[in-house]
Amino acid sequence: MRQEEQRYSGYQRLQFDYPAPRVVRITMSNGKMNTADAVMHRELVEVWRDVDADPEANAVIITGAGRHFSAGGDFSLVRAQIDDFEARARGWKEARDLVYNCINCSKPVISAMRGVAVGAGLVCGILADISLATRDCRILDGHTRLGVAAGDHAAMIWPLLCGMAKAKYYLLTCDPLLGAEAERIGLITEALDDSALDQRAVEIATRLANGAQTAIRWTKYALNNWLRQAGPTFDAGLAMEFLGFDSPEVKEGLASHLEKRPPAFSRQSPI
Repeated sequence: MRQEEQRYSGYQRLQFDYPAPRVVRITMSNGKMNTADAVMHRELVEVWRDVDADPEANAVIITGAGRHFSAGGDFSLVRAQIDDFEARARGWKEARDLVYNCINCSKPVISAMRGVAVGAGLVCGILADISLATRDCRILDGHTRLGVAAGDHAAMIWPLLCGMAKAKYYLLTCDPLLGAEAERIGLITEALDDSALDQRAVEIATRLANGAQTAIRWTKYALNNWLRQAGPTFDAGLAMEFLGFDSPEVKEGLASHLEKRPPAFSRQSPI
């Protein structure tokens, strides 16, 4: 087994290949629309450190197996965070580390999204340095529809990418937006036909992998200081998201998803 294969051999939900020299591709795969169960969620936290330390990788692609990028958090993970404080505390730490580890990975990251892009997978898709999606990819934050605050990456980066007016609309309403519209408002870098998505991701990654590595990595580091400055905003949003996992709203939100019906949230709030 080659050294680079050993580096990633312990992963269960993430697959790895090198589609071009010095380009590593991460593929989320679990057979269930690539939802993030407890194992995948933990692996999405850890992988950015391993990629950063991979001497064979100068650029990274993240995508999903089959027809979808990722359908968000697995409902079993959501249920565990509702029912158990330790699971909730562990989930908060992993969600925090996922965002900061992705931001702090020195290698440029390209996301290639198709199908649906929601939840923990969407964190990586939007935080990627170059974000690609098919024109009909359904991008959805999903938090307030579940009954928790829009934590994760959203408050940190959506206003920076597409402006506060659009960010507030999509994060408050949970309306989905297609890849073509996401490109139009500046939320993603580029929307393409499905047949061109993977090739375009490899093309960009190869160009970056063959560029001036120190200059590229230092440029990424400097630009990501915009995100680091938004750290307190992210921390507040994430804290309020996980505070909400002990609320009646998330219990109704999860039940409505499982029962495939509209949620019946109370019109009253204690705040």
